[in-house]
Amino acid sequence: MFDFSLGEMLVIIIIAILFLGPDKLPKAMVDIAKFLRQVKRAIGSVQDSLEKEMNAGEISHIKEEALAYKRELLQASDDLKRTTDMTALGDHLTNLHDEVIGDVQKPQAPQPAPVAEKITFEKKPKQDSADV
Repeated sequence: MFDFSLGEMLVIIIIAILFLGPDKLPKAMVDIAKFLRQVKRAIGSVQDSLEKEMNAGEISHIKEEALAYKRELLQASDDLKRTTDMTALGDHLTNLHDEVIGDVQKPQAPQPAPVAEKITFEKKPKQDSADV
């Protein structure tokens, strides 16, 4: 229970003999042994009651609830990250932009160049409607 080396125990025994004397030392040792036994019994009963409580389900029920809340919070966090992810949103908008621009700027067959008209200010002779 206590981590005392042999040298430390000898020092404690020598000090006890000096202060208590040889006639009171045996009674003091018995009292110390009784005290340590009572402490050990109290610690054992506390451990037993804690184990009973843990096995009774009270703590396991609380633990299950805490794990459920943790799962819900992680799911909400993932959803929030997914909706506020600017990189994914930018990629989606870029793809949408490419689709729209691709539809508008489809390559068209080349148009023939317009024929230049000759504009003159000469009067054309009148044709009779009977000649036609």
